[in-house]
Amino acid sequence: MAASRFRYLAPVAIVVVAAALAGGCQHYVDQPLSPDQTAAQLLGRTLTAPDLQKFLQVNLGRDFSEWPPKSWDFETLNWVALYYNPALQVARAQWAGARGSIVTGAERPNPSVNFSPGYDFNPAVGTISPWFLGGSFDLPIETAGKREKRISQAQWVAEAARQNVFVAAWQVRSDLRQALIELDATGQRAQLVLLQVATQQRVVDLLQERFNAGAIAADEISTARLALVKAQSDAGAAERALGLARSHLSAALGVPASALEGQNFSSTQVTPARNFTREQLDAARRVSLQTRADVQAALATYQASQAALQLEIAKQYPDVHLGSGYLYDLGENKWDLSLGVELPIFNHNEGPVAEAAAARQEAGAQLLATQARIIAQIDAAAAASAAATGAVDDLQKANAELQQHLDRVRAQTEAGAADQLDNQTALLDLDASQLALLDAQTQAASAAGQLEDALQVPFANLTAVQNDPHSPATPPSHE
Repeated sequence: MAASRFRYLAPVAIVVVAAALAGGCQHYVDQPLSPDQTAAQLLGRTLTAPDLQKFLQVNLGRDFSEWPPKSWDFETLNWVALYYNPALQVARAQWAGARGSIVTGAERPNPSVNFSPGYDFNPAVGTISPWFLGGSFDLPIETAGKREKRISQAQWVAEAARQNVFVAAWQVRSDLRQALIELDATGQRAQLVLLQVATQQRVVDLLQERFNAGAIAADEISTARLALVKAQSDAGAAERALGLARSHLSAALGVPASALEGQNFSSTQVTPARNFTREQLDAARRVSLQTRADVQAALATYQASQAALQLEIAKQYPDVHLGSGYLYDLGENKWDLSLGVELPIFNHNEGPVAEAAAARQEAGAQLLATQARIIAQIDAAAAASAAATGAVDDLQKANAELQQHLDRVRAQTEAGAADQLDNQTALLDLDASQLALLDAQTQAASAAGQLEDALQVPFANLTAVQNDPHSPATPPSHE
């Protein structure tokens, strides 16, 4: 009778355990990707999408009653880039993956159940049944706080991934700023070069009149014609550069070039060149060396390596296994308890401990290397910004002098003391000076942007920079 009962109980027990194991399982959901669909999504992005309007209203706190706006400024476009740019989406996905590792670190080891039925081919005479049924249960218990250390390590890894999102966001801002500077500079250059072509054409026409009158030699007009050809070539190059600049802007925003058609982009809000006192720059440098996203990411990586080393040290202490077993043996019910531990005889986890210690040392060196790179970036950017600003000042003075010279020549022309050729020659000199000034202003704007990138503090916020260091980073709770 007992054997018959256990023959029925065994399948039932197996079914119950299987159902318990399957109850908490997640199921795979297929999410196929089609290159045609993803490409269509990218090509369908616009600056007039209603979802983009809602995103900007929430994050900028502005009511875009007129959509799209008549002119896109830098800060608004920065949020457009944060909405569309795929590099930021990749960083967010990596952060999500790192947060998933916290769940993995918090998992406790599952108990195990073992069933071992058997059959006695030589049973004793009078045995109730030759069948016997055995089973065991094992519950692993982690020691030395291994689970807490795994969670701490995963939290710091997730924090490093979160800071990398900010690193990616700042790179998006940097690329956008440079694209706007390039677009503005190429647009102004195209206009200035066209003015230069018109002026050079008038010079050639005036010299042609003199040549026809026999007043000058042929080589004089040939030189002017060569200058005209070069100016026309520069105009074509400027027009091509303008198209390339628009493509760079579309790439920075994460939209196709067609999305920029009919849109007006203002460069007035792009980071202006500014001179800072040494005290302001030193205060900003101290804050940047502690609060820049890449510094915080390196610090979080170091803290993760600390937790990893603590975990490997904790693994020197073996886990405990509590067990229980049951055996139905030829009509007899037998039950036992067990306690098991791993014996650290052949090794004490020395290898993984040494690897984790070396990884911590490397992470500390990476933090120092990151801060050293930041110091070099700030110093180089500050020097370049100061030099570019000085060059702009010098060229502005030269430009003002050439403008005064042109005014004098025009006055002399009206008085009959100079002719139109003198007037156009002075205008050519001013055109060349304005092109040089534009180049210097573009370099100054780029240098100012590089300084802002090195500090990772918008210039508008530098007045709020404090000399006191921020408190050390702590891992956020993701549980």
